[in-house]
Amino acid sequence: MRELSAMSGLPDKAFLDRLIAERLDELLPKKLAELREKKTPSMTIIATKGTLDWAYPPFILSSTAAALGWEVSVFFTFYGLNLLRRDLSDLKVSPLGNPGMPMKMPFGPAWFRHIDWNIPNAVQAILPGFESVATALMKKTIRDKGVADIESLRQACIESGVNLIGCQMTVDLFGFTREDFIPEVKDYVGAATFLPMAREADVNLFV
Repeated sequence: MRELSAMSGLPDKAFLDRLIAERLDELLPKKLAELREKKTPSMTIIATKGTLDWAYPPFILSSTAAALGWEVSVFFTFYGLNLLRRDLSDLKVSPLGNPGMPMKMPFGPAWFRHIDWNIPNAVQAILPGFESVATALMKKTIRDKGVADIESLRQACIESGVNLIGCQMTVDLFGFTREDFIPEVKDYVGAATFLPMAREADVNLFV
């Protein structure tokens, strides 16, 4: 073949392959960098918890990412599905068994408000209404610090185009109907539908 190539004045296949490979090595990194610059970042979040304090991470993260121009989808499954209910007023804080939650009081003098009230689980479990008290204190702290409530954060997500997705298996498991949830839920799907979305996302979070 080399003889035929030499007679015809054309380069042989190995030489052409080498030229092509060298050119690709030169052009491909530049092209990939251009594509990365043009690609819209994406994020998926799996929200599994439905208490007042755990409602904040998925809505804060998704609304912030959407404000930055990202494509965002949040998959609400198991107790996280409660965050798509029409009425969020029943969300509570559950301090029992949560060692990372210091109980600071949102009232009183400064020295009193800075005390970490690390109340043992055994005491929390036997005090009637302790969960309701903790929830009321948390809501007061949120108001006093000027932090948006959950309803406002969820609405911000809706207005910024975040895809709110419900877990159909959880809906069936807990006996919900779609009328129990806000109409802005984009879809109800199973894990087999959501996982390919998560695989393609730049960032995937589990909260």
